[in-house]
Amino acid sequence: MSDSEAAADGSDRPDLLAVLRRPQTIRVRCAAITAAVADERSGWFRLDRTRLPEAAARVAAVTRRRYPDLRIPFHSRWRHFEAGGVDRKAELDAKLAGLPAADRARAQFDLTVVSVLLDAGAGGDWRYAEHAAAALPASALPAERVGRDELLAALDQAGAGASAASPAAAPVPAPDTPAAARYGRSEGLGVASFRAFMAGAFSSLPAEPCRVDAKALRQIDAAVLRGVFQASPSNPLVGLEGRAGLLARLGEALQDESRRDGTPARPALLFDRLSAGGTRRSVSAAEVLRQVLRTLGPIWTSGSQVMGVRAGDVWPHRWAGAATGAATADEQGAGDDPVTRGWVPFHKLSQWLSYSLLEPLQWAGIEVTGLDALTGLPEYRNGGLLLDSGVIVPRQAAMLQRKWKPGDEAVVEWRALTVTLLDELAELVRRELGVGAEQLPLACVLEGGTWAAGREIAAERRAGGAPPLQIDSDGTVF
Repeated sequence: MSDSEAAADGSDRPDLLAVLRRPQTIRVRCAAITAAVADERSGWFRLDRTRLPEAAARVAAVTRRRYPDLRIPFHSRWRHFEAGGVDRKAELDAKLAGLPAADRARAQFDLTVVSVLLDAGAGGDWRYAEHAAAALPASALPAERVGRDELLAALDQAGAGASAASPAAAPVPAPDTPAAARYGRSEGLGVASFRAFMAGAFSSLPAEPCRVDAKALRQIDAAVLRGVFQASPSNPLVGLEGRAGLLARLGEALQDESRRDGTPARPALLFDRLSAGGTRRSVSAAEVLRQVLRTLGPIWTSGSQVMGVRAGDVWPHRWAGAATGAATADEQGAGDDPVTRGWVPFHKLSQWLSYSLLEPLQWAGIEVTGLDALTGLPEYRNGGLLLDSGVIVPRQAAMLQRKWKPGDEAVVEWRALTVTLLDELAELVRRELGVGAEQLPLACVLEGGTWAAGREIAAERRAGGAPPLQIDSDGTVF
C-alpha cells in the first residue's frame, strides 16, 4: 500500500481522503471553480483576465528590485530568518558545525516546523525586538529540563541577554529601546521563533538546544509563548492560547508517530521518513506534502470533516466537482472520486511548510524533484494581489467591508481562483523576466514575487497594508 493510500492515522485501512491530499486534485478542483466563474455563474466574483499582464508586470518589477540577478530562492520560512539582512542561518550553521549532514537537517526540520506552526497572524500592533542571547555552557546545564518553570527561567535568561556565562557582555537593549532591531508580522514571528529555538525553548535537553521534541512541547503554554514573543498589554500578540494548543497537539502527534517505529518524537522524523534516515538521494515535492499531511493531520482541529474524517484545509463548493487529477506524474488524465465530490482542498499551511522544508533537504544533499507539483498559496497576500490588481472582481463592493469565515463560499471561491490564476500569472512573469520554468519554478515566482507584490499593493491602497478581503481565522488557514 502506498503512502497516498495509507490512512492518515498510520493504520492499514484505506484512506478515503487520499485524493484530497494530492496537489493535482487541488489544481483540477480549483480549475473547475474558476471555469464556472469565467462562465459568469458566480454571484460573488467575475474575472478580468485582461488585467493579468499588468499584474505580471508589477510582480516582475518587484522581483527585479528584490533579486536583480534573478537568483531567487524558494518562498520559504527561511526568508523570514533573513529579516533585516541578517544571515541567521549562518549562526545556526556555526552551532551545528561538526555534525553529520543528516543531523544538521534534523535540526533544520525541527526549527522549520515549529516556526511555521507559530506563524499565525500577529496583529498590526505587535513587534519583536531582537538581540542575540548568550547561552549557558553545557557543563552548567542539567541533563534534562524537568518542568515548565525551568523553561520560563531559561527564556528569562535568554531575554536578559548577558548570561552568567558571559558577565562581561554588553547589556542587551530592552524591547522598548531604539537600539534593538524591531520586526513585526511574519518577519517578527520568524525571528522570535528562531531566537527561542537557539535558546533551547523547544528542547527538553538543555545541552542540545537546537532541537524540538514532544516532551518540551508539552511544557509550552500561553505564558511561555508570551515570553518567546515579548507579548504584553503594550505589545499585544493575538492568538497565544491557540498557538500553545497547536504546539501541544504537535507534541501528541509526534509521540504517536514515534510509537509506530521508534523514531524520536521530533519534527525531524519527517526528514527521516522522507530520506530513509538520510540515505535517499532524491525526494519529490509531492512526497514532502503527502508526508506533512499524513504526519501532522491530527493537529488541526479547525477546518472540515469529510465522510467523518478530519480533512483540514478542505472546503465545500458547489462547482468543485469530483476530478482527482493524476495520482503520479506518470499517469495520464484525471480520475473521478464520488466520495469527495464537491470538496476542494487547499492545504495552504501544509504547502507553506512543505515549501519551507525543500531547502533543508537540498542542503543535506538530497535532490528535490517536481517542484511545480505544489500549488501557489491561496492566502491574503497572493489572493489580495489578484483582487487589488482587478483580475478578480467582486460583484458587490460591500464584500470588501465585512468579515468572512474561511468556509464561506465566497472565500473558498476566491482561494480557488487564486490557485488557478497564480499558475497563469507565473507564466506571464517568466515572459516578462525572459526566463523559463526550470530557472523560475513557482516557488521562486511566489518569493520574487507575488507575495511581496501583494503586500506592496495593499500598502498603497489601505492604511496599515491590510488585505482587501477580511477573514476571521484562527491562523491555521491564513
